Amino acid sequence: MLDSLLPLLRAGLIFTIPLTLLSFGLGLALGLLTAITRLFGAKPLVAVARFYVWVIRGTPLLVQLFVIFYGLPSLGILLDAFPAALIGFTLNIGAYTSEIIRAVISSVPRGQWEAAYSIGMSWGQAMRRTILPQATRVAVPPLSNTFISLVKDTSLAAAITVPELFQTAQRIVATTYEPLILYIEAALIYLALSSVLSALQVRLENRFARYGGFLEART
Repeated sequence: MLDSLLPLLRAGLIFTIPLTLLSFGLGLALGLLTAITRLFGAKPLVAVARFYVWVIRGTPLLVQLFVIFYGLPSLGILLDAFPAALIGFTLNIGAYTSEIIRAVISSVPRGQWEAAYSIGMSWGQAMRRTILPQATRVAVPPLSNTFISLVKDTSLAAAITVPELFQTAQRIVATTYEPLILYIEAALIYLALSSVLSALQVRLENRFARYGGFLEART
């Protein structure tokens, strides 16, 4: 376990963490665009957004990665493993976060829109200054859970040859023949990452709760 710790940590720092951060950032932007399109877009765009969410949520992430990495070359589209994984995770996260964002925007009372319009705000100003700040506070817990799940889901990238943490563990197992020890070690590293993120999530939730009345109500 000591001999394999450094290679596993290196794979996590070079591939797992960057893949997680990039996928979540791009997926969150895609989710916001998709949610706004579904709520306020023209009917043809709404139909496209719904179809995208329906396809992604209705198919396994592993299958999506295989289609992108192994299937697209049949159409002449060749992608390296890391970009293929990034595209797959971004599309997947975008679909799920769009449902979260759509729900939290819809949860903002209509009176907030009317109040923003009554002081002369445009639709864009009302969205940026009034609606999204309130929706963000509500969205923190589900989006944080999605991010933590993504950290673990990046292990699926091993199936398309991305040399991230889990595939590194597989390669070491192939030479040491110690699957139990190494897979437990990989699991412990994922557990440590998830635990740190969970602690940060709690702090972030408490910070936002100060402005939502939850802490006062609980007290």
